[in-house]
Amino acid sequence: MLILLCLLAGAGLSLGVCVGAGAFASLQWLYLLPLCFMGGTLLSVIVAALFLCVACGVVDMKVMPDNDSKFYRRMTHLYIDALKTVLRLKIVTKGLEKLPEDTRFLLVSNHISDLDPVVLLHCFQKSNMAFISKRENDQKPLIGQLQRKLLCQPINRENDREALKTILRCVQLIKEDKASIGVFPEGYTSLDGKLRHFRNGVFKIAQKANVPVVVCTVKHTRESMKSLFKLKGGYVEVSLLDVFSAEEVKALSTADLGQKVYEMMAADLGPENVYDYGDNS
Repeated sequence: MLILLCLLAGAGLSLGVCVGAGAFASLQWLYLLPLCFMGGTLLSVIVAALFLCVACGVVDMKVMPDNDSKFYRRMTHLYIDALKTVLRLKIVTKGLEKLPEDTRFLLVSNHISDLDPVVLLHCFQKSNMAFISKRENDQKPLIGQLQRKLLCQPINRENDREALKTILRCVQLIKEDKASIGVFPEGYTSLDGKLRHFRNGVFKIAQKANVPVVVCTVKHTRESMKSLFKLKGGYVEVSLLDVFSAEEVKALSTADLGQKVYEMMAADLGPENVYDYGDNS
């Protein structure tokens, strides 16, 4: 949509200039029309980029919002769609028909690159996803501000007491029907792309909030990141493997639930994408 708006703005500007200059009365429009179209489109892109910077610049990072911002969420999806088009990123989804439609949920996924949450936001646009994010991301320009407005929760991975506060805050967001929560239970981005053991404490969110756990895998985002930097386009696959109902979640310990989710992800990703801890035994 954003790309289309920029193209329409460029077309409108080029037509306006040609009409104003009387170019259509001669062959002057043959070069003036495409020249003005390219200039107008470029100007629109610059304006769109400046608008994003200004919108993020006014976000007060000292305040943790209590409610999701519809404006910033729509804006985020608008710019994600534009980047997806410009960078020629193809996202293929499987199993999304299993997604619960009448309840909030906890989304869990493997984590292989910084592109993962962007892709998942795009795939679950209607779910008001708020991710648990490492607190260092708050310092990143644009990303930190947008995360804050989307109710993403920073977590201190080195302090269990602070991490518990984040988990309880996520439980509150779900119970108050403000957002579904997305987590990467490995705790860190996998440096080699292989699935690691989980920090099962994140499953307490679903247990305490009494909501389902949605299990997903993302594939090829590492390769796509490299391709995007080379402007070669990219391909990403998102698979919704299964959904553990709230009743199933309640009946299991976090360790047992984490093991079931881990085995499900491992089976989908394949042994070549699962870390073999036996190598270090």
